[in-house]
Amino acid sequence: MSYNLLKGKKGIIFGALDEKSIAWRTALRCHEEGAQLVLTNAPVALRMGEINKLAEAVNAPVIPADVTSMDDLKNLFDGAVKHFGGKIDFVLHSVGMSINVRKGKHYTDLDYGFTQKSLDISAISLHRVLRTAWDMDAISDWGSVVALTYIAAQRVFPDYNEMADAKALLESISRSFGYHFGVRNKVRINTVSQSPTKTTAGSGVKGFDGFISYAEKMSPLGNASADQCADYLVTLFSDLTRMVTMQNLFHDGGFSFTGVTPAVIEQMEK
Repeated sequence: MSYNLLKGKKGIIFGALDEKSIAWRTALRCHEEGAQLVLTNAPVALRMGEINKLAEAVNAPVIPADVTSMDDLKNLFDGAVKHFGGKIDFVLHSVGMSINVRKGKHYTDLDYGFTQKSLDISAISLHRVLRTAWDMDAISDWGSVVALTYIAAQRVFPDYNEMADAKALLESISRSFGYHFGVRNKVRINTVSQSPTKTTAGSGVKGFDGFISYAEKMSPLGNASADQCADYLVTLFSDLTRMVTMQNLFHDGGFSFTGVTPAVIEQMEK
């Protein structure tokens, strides 16, 4: 069901890879709610994924951008502003990558070159995106930026590896830049801490299927799906949440504030 919450709004969606990705599902919901979109991802991700299928479904151009390149980001925002004929109203940052995880490197034995790339792509990229928009004055007053994060920024999940450090940095950047963008343009910047979700990226974490089952048992409402996350993101891009900024918002069925449940205890006693 559409409520026209984003009618007339224009947004950039980072990170849609395939139909399982949260960014993909969010693009579909934003389009359904009346938004005009520009899609973007790294050139290598565009070759690996199916983004052209999404672009056709939401009638959006695809502008490649490496989030570690200021030139690419400037080209992206410049192209988006030209396509829309004006400023951007919302941005979704759904970007994350860990070479250490891919290579099976334990947290106590990280390759620091890989770690620097993880932090650069997964966290510092948000600062680059925001700085580019700031320098170009490309986001409308009362616009909204949301970055996807995970509770491993606050709690230890050993196999999440240095991505936990990256998410902590991502959340800090959203708060710090959120202050400056709020003062100047009333732009709000938040992070959403989503339930473990069966995306292509998430499935690369060791023991992921078992953890999804555990989180389901720990969450009074169960795990939030990618489509449910998309619904929530739509509200954060809309005018209904104009006074919400610099927050880390848990969208996890109550997992983040649940100590233990009978279902988990029962499983442990087996």
